[in-house]
Parts: sequence; C-alpha cells; structure tokens
Amino acid sequence: MQCPPAPTFPPKEPDLTFASFRRLVFAAILSAASLAAQDAFAATSVPEPDRTVDMAAVLKPGTLPELSIGDLAGVPVIEYGSLTCPHCAAFSREVLPELRKDYIDTGKVRFIFREFSRNPLDVAAFVLARCVGDDKAFAAIEVLFAEQDKWAFVDKPLEPLIAAMRPTGLTHDQAMACLKDQSKVDAVAAVGKRAVNEIKMNGTPTFVIDGKVYGGELTMDQLRAILDPLVKK
Repeated sequence: MQCPPAPTFPPKEPDLTFASFRRLVFAAILSAASLAAQDAFAATSVPEPDRTVDMAAVLKPGTLPELSIGDLAGVPVIEYGSLTCPHCAAFSREVLPELRKDYIDTGKVRFIFREFSRNPLDVAAFVLARCVGDDKAFAAIEVLFAEQDKWAFVDKPLEPLIAAMRPTGLTHDQAMACLKDQSKVDAVAAVGKRAVNEIKMNGTPTFVIDGKVYGGELTMDQLRAILDPLVKK
C-alpha cells in the first residue's frame, strides 16, 4: 500500500504559528502535492518494479547529507518516505528492524532514507529531525514514526510534534527557531522535488533498489527476494 503525495483529507488549520509555516512551505512543495495517487501495490513474493532508473544518478548527493545506516559498500536500498504516511510508519516499525538485523548490520545493505514531503506538516517534522543534527536525524525520524499517532492526525499538530521530539533533546525554543529557518525548509522540500523529477515519485513509501523503482510498502519476504541475488553471501 502507498500514501498519495497529498493527504486524502484536508488537515484543519492547527494555529496561527503553524498556519504561517504552511504558507512558508506551500510554494516549495506544490509540484509534489499536485501529483495523482498511485494504485495500491500488489504484494507478491518477487515484486515487479514500476519502472527503472539510472541508479548512479539517483545516488548522486542532493541538497542535504544522506540519512543512511549500514556499510558504504553494501547494496544501496533507498526509501522515499513521508512522516505522516501510515504505510511508511508501518514499514519503519515492522519491517526495518528485521532488514537491519539480517542485511544492514551484517554489511550487506546500505539503507538510505530520503524525505518526501506530502504536506506542510511533513516538512515541519523533517525540518525538526534535521535540526538535531544530520548525524542524528535518522534516529529522530524513527522516533517520529513510532509516535506518529500522537502528532500526525490531530487537529493542532504543532505542539504534539514538538513534544514527540523531546527524546532527541530538542527544546521547544529550539524547535520554534528551527521552523523559521527558510534554508532548511527549502532543502527538505528540494529532496521531494528531485524525487518527483528523477524517479517519477507518486506515493510513499517508494523504494529504489538496483535501478528498479518499487512503489508501495515492501514486506520482508519481498525484500529478501529482491536483495538475495544482489548481496554478497
């Protein structure tokens, strides 16, 4: 399953501060938010890719340092995810730990997470994750996925979002200052824009492995079927 680029329901305006932030990022993510939703990804033991891309081009550095775990020599697995997407959160909670144990921690795979913002709340969450430091942002994103139900689907999400970031050490004042950093807002939005242009992103999660694009949540069995022929035994 996939989450569409834009929410299927319009979020209520949380408060004046967040309303200002929404206006700040609206132009930056307009092109991504206007995409049509993709049909649900059919689960098969050996999934067929949606399309192929130039993997070397996709792996080129972007506007922000990569959020990655695993050996640099491992097979690259790129996930484009949204912090307000339930399917992305399910992958983070249910599949990624097993992928980490069997493939990432063993040096077979280098897992790369790239931010795809479907809405202004995504941008805010990703900006806050980056504000704790690029070296800590991946862990912060995992925290936000774990706490997704507490902040992503509420009427006024800003304060619950900042509260969800407390385990990372980010204070309320630091968070508010960070959300006003236009350069970070633009850089986060640019990651999603690049994905739209480069791999024709149309929903989250989307994975790129060995030059093949897989739209939708992948199971561990599907990942094994894709990865086992590629990794060093």
